[in-house]
This record gives sequence, structure tokens and C-alpha cells, in this order.
Amino acid sequence: MATCSLDIAEVEEMNDPGAAPYGNFINYYTFNPPENRLSLIPATLLQDLGLKDGPQNTLILDVGCNSGDLSVAFYKHLVPVSEEESDRRKVNLLGFDLDETLIQRAQQSNPLPSSISFIPLDITKDTDQLQDYLNQHGGSHFHLCLCLAVTMWVHLNHGDAGLLQLLSHLASISQHLLLEAQPWKCYRSAARRLRKLGRSDFDHFKSLKIRGDVAEQAREHLERHCGMELIQSFGSTTWDRKLLLFKRR
Repeated sequence: MATCSLDIAEVEEMNDPGAAPYGNFINYYTFNPPENRLSLIPATLLQDLGLKDGPQNTLILDVGCNSGDLSVAFYKHLVPVSEEESDRRKVNLLGFDLDETLIQRAQQSNPLPSSISFIPLDITKDTDQLQDYLNQHGGSHFHLCLCLAVTMWVHLNHGDAGLLQLLSHLASISQHLLLEAQPWKCYRSAARRLRKLGRSDFDHFKSLKIRGDVAEQAREHLERHCGMELIQSFGSTTWDRKLLLFKRR
């Protein structure tokens, strides 16, 4: 099994033409394809969570969606194209990323624009657009939020407070949260990559107090302070990252 001994940060360095200090790699899915996560997620997840019953639309949020490859693959994984059009329209997914170029790519290649939307958004600065989306779809919260390999970048760029604020906000607008947090060894590799490229280190890297098992500390914060509980672990990806599913109590 591949782990961070040849980890994502080092693979990113070999495959990407420049530094991406926010994780906004231009060819991310060539070295971390959607199948790496989808192979661990049951196609019946929405039914298992009781999210496809009743008249209300199911709303899914993908945080830091990059070019949208995983967003689309995740949607198709959970909502097969073979389903009736009316059933597919009852599941809507919103993906966002702070990189406008990546979002333009996602929008241009979107095969299901009636069900999947992409917007440029920096969640550390603006969350009004998320509330606007909920209002437009008659929802008070997202039924499922995906936060996959995003936490490290927020943590490195906005510190411990930024990480905890992100988790708290996602918990406040989500019924279920699927979290994949990068382990600490990937933080070190990301910082080393910036130095190799002659870039300044991440502002908060040396001052972070949340270290070690970041996924476990994220779990503790979500359960102690955000009213969520861990209901399932889907195992670890090929890069040894846990996929943890939380539910609002």
C-alpha cells in the first residue's frame, strides 16, 4: 500500500509544474483519481442514510472540489444515470473551490448542469453563497458535506483557529459530514516541497499546536463542540487517509 513515504505532496511535486499552496493543483486527479475514494464508499450511501426518502431534495456540498472530477464521479456513484430523470433531479450537488480557473474547467466539463453546480468560493472569507444555494433549493442545511483532503491546506494557511472554524462551520450547515484529513507527515512534505521550490514556508506551519493525529483531533472537536458524532469509518485510502462519516446529533 502506498503511503506518505512517497506521499501526495511528493507526487504533487513530481507531477505539477508549480507550487499550489492552497492545494489547487491543476492536474490533481491524474495522481489521485476519484476511484481512490469511491472504492471505499458504498453506492447505497444515500439510501443507507435515509436521504432519498420523502419529497425533499437531497443537497450535497463538495468543499474544495478542484476541477470537479470527483464531484461528478461521486454524484454518478450515488445516483446512477439509469435512474429516472425525476429521481436524479431530487439530488443536487454544489462544488466550490477558491481557484477560479479550476472552477471554470469544472463548469465547462459538467455533464449534469441541472443537478451539479460549481462556484468559485473561499470558505474562509465568504459563506453567503452557500446560504443562498440552500435558500434557492428550499433547504436549511446540506444533507451530506464532503471535505476531502482540504483540512491541511486551511490549517497551514489559516492556523489552528482556521481549521477549527472550518470544521465548526461545516458542522453547522451539514446533517452528515464525510471527512478525509491529511496526516501530519503530509504537512511536513508539503512544507518541504515549498522550500524546494524556493517559496516561503507556510505562515502558520511552525506555530501549529494541532499536530500528530489530525483526524483524531478533528473528530474530538466535531464531537465535543459541534454536536456531531462519528457513525462510520470507511477505512483508509491508498494514501493512508481515513474516510470518516459524521452525523449531526
